[in-house]
Amino acid sequence: MKQIVLASGNAGKLAEFRAMLKDYNVLSPKDLNIEFDVDETGETFYENALIKAKALYEICKLPTIADDSGLCVDALGGAPGVFSARYSGGTDADNNTKLLRELSGKTERSAHFACCIVYYDGVRVIDGQGATYGKITEHADGVGGFGYDPIFLSDDLGKTFGAATESEKNSVSHRARALAALVDKLA
Repeated sequence: MKQIVLASGNAGKLAEFRAMLKDYNVLSPKDLNIEFDVDETGETFYENALIKAKALYEICKLPTIADDSGLCVDALGGAPGVFSARYSGGTDADNNTKLLRELSGKTERSAHFACCIVYYDGVRVIDGQGATYGKITEHADGVGGFGYDPIFLSDDLGKTFGAATESEKNSVSHRARALAALVDKLA
C-alpha cells in the first residue's frame, strides 16, 4: 500500500482523508513523530495548500498532500474564506457564533465550501479543487463533523453537514470533490 502524509493535525480531516483514500496508508505528522505547524501566508486556498505540502515534504521526504479549505459566504464578500479556521481567533464554536452574528437579520445566506488539495512528491505538484453549495442556517443543527458543519445546510443533502452521516457528507463535500479530482490526475 502506498504511503502518503497528510499535512494536517486536524483529527476530523485525517479521518475524512483515510475514509476517502482507501488505496493509501494515510499518515499524519504525528504518526511520524513530526511536530508540524506552518504559517498559512497564501492569499488563496491553492497557495496555502502548496506551502503546507512542500514544507512537510522537506521534513519527511515522503509524498505529501495538503489541503486548504474554507467557507465562503456571499453576503460577506466571500469571507471568512482562507481565514475560516481562524475567523474568530477561537474555537469552531466561536467561529460559528461570530458568523451567525454577522449574518443576523440578513436574508441572503448562500455560501459554499471550497477546497484545494495539493500533492507534492519533491518533483510533481498536482492539485484538485472542489466546492459544495448551500446556505448558512440561523441555528446549529447536528453534532457531526467539525468546523462550520452544524450551520451549513447542504443543497445536495437537504440537511446540515452536522446532521449528516460521515458517508453522506463525504459523498458531496468540497474535500471529497477536490480529492476525487486529485485522484483522477494522479492516476
